[in-house]
Amino acid sequence: MNNQIVFILYKPAVPGNIGASARAIKTMGFSKLRLIDPADHLGDEARMLAHASHDILENAEVFSSFEEATADIDFLFATTAKNRSAKEDYLDSNELASFIQAKKEVIGKVGVIFGTEESGLPNEIISAANVGLSIPMAGPYPSLNLSQSVMVIAYELSRLASFDAETSGSPKENPQETMSVEGWKQLDSRVKSVLEKAGIKPENPVYNRILERVSFLETGDAKLLHSVTSRLLKS
Repeated sequence: MNNQIVFILYKPAVPGNIGASARAIKTMGFSKLRLIDPADHLGDEARMLAHASHDILENAEVFSSFEEATADIDFLFATTAKNRSAKEDYLDSNELASFIQAKKEVIGKVGVIFGTEESGLPNEIISAANVGLSIPMAGPYPSLNLSQSVMVIAYELSRLASFDAETSGSPKENPQETMSVEGWKQLDSRVKSVLEKAGIKPENPVYNRILERVSFLETGDAKLLHSVTSRLLKS
């Protein structure tokens, strides 16, 4: 599943952090890097810190907005150093691999977005993501450096390879029972339509809370909800 994981840096301001992040990604077996309104990611500072990972920098996709950078992402994690009011439930980074594994049949491309060195991610981006993601820390220091955060998350995601190895000999599921690679976005869209049909509007706190809880569903429940919402919208 490594080729379905995309690392996204939101307005990184320090070229060295971009380079070090590229190195972290490659070290853990990943290759897809996206940058939103970045500092110079191809300059000497970035290249120096990207030691042996210049290909990640050179192939990085650059976007001008969050919406453009995540348009094809099926399931998005937003990293944050502390719990924000934008979400009520946050996933610990050490649960990330098992969380994805539990729903890998119903999601396509996975994105993990990291915020600026100075202030992290805006609340509106955390709110727009499917799940808020945090890195547990033992000490009181408020946050990790951007590239350190990328390394921790890349390491946790690298554990997906061991899950894949364990299940490689398992019987394959009937393809007709598996949601498409656009499945989760489609499910999210249908849930939103059902909520609005029920009179629950986006400005209602319950609206976002329901979407947040839906993001924590595992494969079986997600498929069930997908079927129910599809039928409700046809009625």
